[in-house]
Amino acid sequence: MPESCNSRHFSWLMKSCFPNPQDPTSKPLSPNPIITISIPTTTTLSSLSDDLLLECLSRVPSSSLPSISLVCRRWSLLLHSPSFIYLRRLHHLIHPTIFTLSAPFAASLRLPDDNDADTNDPLWKVASCLPFPVASLDSLSHARLSAIGSRIYIIGRNETFCYDVWSGIITSRSSMIYPRKKFATAVLSGKIYVAGGGSRAGAALEEYDPDTDTWRVVAQATRRRYGCIGAAVDGVFYVIGGLKIGAALENEVTRAASAGAEAYVYASSMDLFDVESRAWLRSRAVPGGGCVVAACAVAGYVYILTSHAVELSFCRFDARRRGGGSNGKGFGEWCRIKSPPLPAQVRLDSTVRFSCVGVENKVVLIQVSGCIDDLLRRSGRNVRGLKEGLVLVYDCVSGVWSRGPHLPEVIRRATCVTVEC
Repeated sequence: MPESCNSRHFSWLMKSCFPNPQDPTSKPLSPNPIITISIPTTTTLSSLSDDLLLECLSRVPSSSLPSISLVCRRWSLLLHSPSFIYLRRLHHLIHPTIFTLSAPFAASLRLPDDNDADTNDPLWKVASCLPFPVASLDSLSHARLSAIGSRIYIIGRNETFCYDVWSGIITSRSSMIYPRKKFATAVLSGKIYVAGGGSRAGAALEEYDPDTDTWRVVAQATRRRYGCIGAAVDGVFYVIGGLKIGAALENEVTRAASAGAEAYVYASSMDLFDVESRAWLRSRAVPGGGCVVAACAVAGYVYILTSHAVELSFCRFDARRRGGGSNGKGFGEWCRIKSPPLPAQVRLDSTVRFSCVGVENKVVLIQVSGCIDDLLRRSGRNVRGLKEGLVLVYDCVSGVWSRGPHLPEVIRRATCVTVEC
């Protein structure tokens, strides 16, 4: 093959395609011809794909989220998608916040972060009266709260509401199949599970799908409970404490609950339901017995506060799976830890109620009803600084209790939950 080309070997047709170098009007061929394409000079957010739009919206300050959620339906759906929550966490813009409801009022509290110097002195923020129907206020006094993302589901005996923290809008949702009171609830894989709550509900365990706004019965519990507490860890729904309800005790417990009397048939145990396999695992007894007054899940553990009439005990259960099949043998053990710093001389009765929520690596214990000062006055003692709305914070890493800001005075007999916002 020759190293160079000679024009003598080209045909006349090919030569006609080349410009004549002797012709001053001819233009040399460009080796890289420039082709001009008309490209729009402006691009709107609405024209972006969902993944690019999520990247933009996930960086928006939290103060702008309420207005952004009202722009259009597409933006609202993206803001409540798991991908948006994941991106907000990735950018360190998600802050777990304690939300308390005492209809029609609500209050929120963001605990200080370890590396955040701006929140060293946290305070409760009271929201204006939430727009609940007047007829629903009484039924919400014993409601349970479950949070999925920035939405809080307020589950009452005969009604269910959804409160969007970002937009401040409350919408009505489908009610439970069985009316319940003082039942257990927890969130697993984006769905809400409820169990217990009296004899009328039977042993039915219900599942709520927020996407379809439907309830369905997924299992029958091994025992019926009243006044139980729910928690969720590693795909397992824990139904904890409460009062035992059996054939012989059903009327007695019903009369005691309706009359406001204290029943002493405590269920000092917890039932474990595996959501994926739809099977009940082996039940676990609560160490020391007594009445379970509060419980929550934090970082793979279930923390339980129990009352023994004259004292409180605090313990945790290692709920992280370690194998062992469907019988539940793969879990850890119980461990008793430091009790909350309440005066030992205070006798806890039915007028004092606590709520327990987990916030990252902390357990927050909130006295939601009953005035400890009144109990002390009745016993002839005077202890300053103890009143209704007491908030105590337990650091699960250091094992130290500390005092948090008291609940606002307008919040009484509250229900609490942790919401990401």
